[in-house]
Amino acid sequence: MIKLIFSCLITGLLFLPETVYAAVGIDAITVTSNPKGGETYTVTIQILALMTMLTLLPALLLSMTSFTRIMIVLGLLRQAIGAAQAPSNQVLLGLSLFLTIFIMMPVLEKVNEAAVQPYMEEKIDAVTALQRASEPFKQFMLKQTRETDLDTFVRISGREQIDKPEDVPFSLLVPAYVTSELKTAFQIGFLIFLPFLVIDLVVASVLMSMGMMMLSPMIVSLPFKIMLFVLADGWTMVMEMLAASFYV
Repeated sequence: MIKLIFSCLITGLLFLPETVYAAVGIDAITVTSNPKGGETYTVTIQILALMTMLTLLPALLLSMTSFTRIMIVLGLLRQAIGAAQAPSNQVLLGLSLFLTIFIMMPVLEKVNEAAVQPYMEEKIDAVTALQRASEPFKQFMLKQTRETDLDTFVRISGREQIDKPEDVPFSLLVPAYVTSELKTAFQIGFLIFLPFLVIDLVVASVLMSMGMMMLSPMIVSLPFKIMLFVLADGWTMVMEMLAASFYV
């Protein structure tokens, strides 16, 4: 009985007029020209573009903001102190994210003023808004990118020498910026490691002179390093240093 009903439904669908099939579907992309010469896309393609941007958001966060430097420095700081899981990865991630928002706020305000608000008011089209939104990020990234790293990727790509920084495409700027961020993060991490390394060496020397070779120096030096870091107001100093390193 069920098979008979199913067969009847399939047969009925086959004999439906073509107009019914046309009514069911929705145009995937519809581009209309506005009086100012721009182009307007349908809601369907706008939602598709928005979902695509959301999937690319983690990559954009890592490659176009201050998040990478902050996360690496905080991870090296935790290793320098010697606390394996304190603070946890979730705490470091949340702290890095909100510090990134704090540092990137001037850039985000420029993007909102130049691109988001005009687009929401329908003064510019989506392509123009995207171009305007990329300019503040390009300026921020160029300021943090070393010329040597940028020249390296220009040479690898086989392009001719770029005269003006504004002419650098994102395909070259993003890898050069990430490379510079990695270098800067490890330089800051090295400076953070030095005072804790001195404490480890002093504790290891004292234990060696006392003949306590079986006792791990890490167990003894960890309370001293935590005490030194807290008394020096280390977290505030590190946060201030990270924020200032982007706008000096």
